[in-house]
Amino acid sequence: MEAEDMSDDKEITRREAIKNIGVGVSVIAVLPVLGQEAAAHDHAHPVAQQATKAKPHRLRFFTAAENRAVIELSERIIPADESSPGAKAARVSEFIDLMVSESPDGTKKQWREGLAAIDKMSRDKFGVAVADASADQQVELLKEISKNERSPQTVEERFFRLIKNATVDGYYTSEIGIHKELRYKGNSYLKEFIGCNHPEHQQ
Repeated sequence: MEAEDMSDDKEITRREAIKNIGVGVSVIAVLPVLGQEAAAHDHAHPVAQQATKAKPHRLRFFTAAENRAVIELSERIIPADESSPGAKAARVSEFIDLMVSESPDGTKKQWREGLAAIDKMSRDKFGVAVADASADQQVELLKEISKNERSPQTVEERFFRLIKNATVDGYYTSEIGIHKELRYKGNSYLKEFIGCNHPEHQQ
């Protein structure tokens, strides 16, 4: 799905833009009912809360340095705001690490080269690794590599599409993304079928 760049003069927030342009078929297929409509049904059946304490993630593909970069960049793409937590709290980096670890070698190569390329950009421009750059500096880098998203030509531009799409998929299939951002309660069911109550159909 095509997307606009991350310019400052957009009237909608970055979160709204990402939600509008990034939630693709894979997410829609997982969520039959979304948003406020599902929450409004009196017969909505909430998904049980999984309150188990999360175990530390064991990296399957990324190095520790690469993982730090993915954590920071995904948080810039879907940052925390007043309504819900961001990609970091949703542990999107863990989703991406697992996804890439099970991907073809070509995809793995794109991630490794893309992370190295944006890290070099950060070092050349700011003198620090991308994971150690400030939030504003990281956003500046993402804006730069997103300018040609419709037709990416460079390693960095192709990497932006990779990490943006993976971040959106990871976030909106996470517990935080589903229940706090999209307010999805799970598939609804009726304890009994009430039937139609229109008088003209009661003959």
